[in-house]
Amino acid sequence: MKKILSLFKRSYEGNRKVYNEISEGAEWVIAGEGTATRKYDGMAILIEKGIVYIRYDAKTGRTPPPDFIPAQPEPDPVTGHWPGWVLPTKGQDKFIKEAIAALSDYPEDGTYEVCGPKIGTRHGPNPENLTEHVLYRHGAHWLMHGPRDYEGIMEYLKDSDIEGIVWHHPDGRMVKIKKNDFPYSK
Repeated sequence: MKKILSLFKRSYEGNRKVYNEISEGAEWVIAGEGTATRKYDGMAILIEKGIVYIRYDAKTGRTPPPDFIPAQPEPDPVTGHWPGWVLPTKGQDKFIKEAIAALSDYPEDGTYEVCGPKIGTRHGPNPENLTEHVLYRHGAHWLMHGPRDYEGIMEYLKDSDIEGIVWHHPDGRMVKIKKNDFPYSK
């Protein structure tokens, strides 16, 4: 899964929050194209040919590990982030196995989010407030009738218990926005 474009431009010189200007290449969202889906706050994984990988971001100045599988050919020219996939550590593997074991069948190849009580982000542990580890397929949980303008999205996310929104275009493009991208977030 390559780096997903933000719906709105970000103030890299200031508070790093977004402002009311559409990012180049994201205009299709505002035009009403694509499907809005829930963005979960957890650990991204890739299942490919039965093998599980976790997302790894070789940020500016970091050399990817030898087993790094790039998700895009080179680092993002603006942020320097270079997303890809690596095999999980023993600790990460445990939570992934718990989430997969809770399913009736082994999941299909694709990308997923592992969420649960032992999964934390920079926003704190277990941001989804779950009691067990679960697996959510990316793009599977549609958000119906969501707003597509700056003020509307900001208000929608402010009063929502979700991390954000990812829009999926039929041609494969994706655009995202997170609650903590807006100026009201800490």
